[in-house]
Amino acid sequence: MSDKRLFEVDPRTGISTFFHYNSDDDTFVLEKQQDAEPLLDFNKARFNDAPTRWGDGQLVASIPLHLFFELKQKGIIDDQNELKKWLNDPDNRFFRTRPGDV
Repeated sequence: MSDKRLFEVDPRTGISTFFHYNSDDDTFVLEKQQDAEPLLDFNKARFNDAPTRWGDGQLVASIPLHLFFELKQKGIIDDQNELKKWLNDPDNRFFRTRPGDV
């Protein structure tokens, strides 16, 4: 039988950690979940207010920490061309803070 309990909540990142205990084999797993809604709302507001002109040092995207680590594990974060391709993918548009191609 498995038991799920809230372990902690980090108010700065919105990440909740849940403790799952399996009494059948006396094991446990820590699961992290992040409420990405505030970040997506921030991205949408930045996207709508973005100037039309590009420049160096402009914020082009903001992604949740759990997704960053997933992309890092896949090697996308460390490969500039793959990261640009990922950011320009229409499926990932909600992480963008500016229109146009990266």
